[in-house]
Amino acid sequence: MSDLLARITINPAQCGGRPCIRGMRIRVMDILEMLAGGMTPAEILADFSELEAEDIAAALAYGAEAVSHPVLVAAE
Repeated sequence: MSDLLARITINPAQCGGRPCIRGMRIRVMDILEMLAGGMTPAEILADFSELEAEDIAAALAYGAEAVSHPVLVAAE
């Protein structure tokens, strides 16, 4: 998984500091939204020739990491 996450870059001077793919101006959020909207990885790769299949996997891995924090419930 760390190999995939190494494809994600964060640069405060690029895309408002949002996570991007390999320093390009393609945000992780963009890929996740395309997948959520019903696009297949093959369709995304066809539309963005600079992307690789591993970039889509990296976006999914990053999303999974982003929501993997524990949730604490306050006692009443």
